[in-house]
Amino acid sequence: TNEQPEALLTWMVLGVILGGRLGFVAFYNPGYYLSHPAEILQVWQGGMSFHGGFLGVVVATVLYCRFNALPLLQVGDAVALSAPFGIMLGRLANFINGELYGRVTDVWWAMRFPTIGPGGQRDWTRLTEPRHPSQLYEAATEGLILLILMWWLALARGSLQRPGLLTGVFFTGYGTARFMVEFFRQWDAQLNEMVQAYGITMGQVLSLPMIVIGLGFIAVSRRRSA
Repeated sequence: TNEQPEALLTWMVLGVILGGRLGFVAFYNPGYYLSHPAEILQVWQGGMSFHGGFLGVVVATVLYCRFNALPLLQVGDAVALSAPFGIMLGRLANFINGELYGRVTDVWWAMRFPTIGPGGQRDWTRLTEPRHPSQLYEAATEGLILLILMWWLALARGSLQRPGLLTGVFFTGYGTARFMVEFFRQWDAQLNEMVQAYGITMGQVLSLPMIVIGLGFIAVSRRRSA
């Protein structure tokens, strides 16, 4: 119905907030928050995980479809078609806010960003060394390029007739783009030991299952269509 997309969006907003915060707590700094449980709900202090928010949206969508007897794969494809545009806007907001910037570099397009104080406040009078504008890399790959690819598949290749295919393309496309951009992003302070020991970030670890699951969706949807 005309009202159901708006209702689904409400569920998804709750899912992304709860999932994003709990994902940050569980994936990035569980020891600290176990010792300071009162800070878990202090979202205004910062600390959200995309992968946690993504899981929250998945859970919210599954529950909404079950409660309203809607076809999950078709609804998932519709959500997946809109997701890259939202991600692109989110990464552009990260860039404008001067947050989640990249590693130090000497490339000609390197940029300086505000330093981050102890309370998470950005100091625009004290800038960082030249760094990769990794937020723009993500806006381009996770957002614009993935958006164009998925809408081309939907409009020119009839992919909406294969339920689950576009969901798989989104999983695989985002996971691959995020895995690659992580080589340019500044890693979180608490992950330095992981990076130094294994040469891989938590963002890359969490992106690998997305790629595998996405390829599974694609394979199953194509087989069912055949």
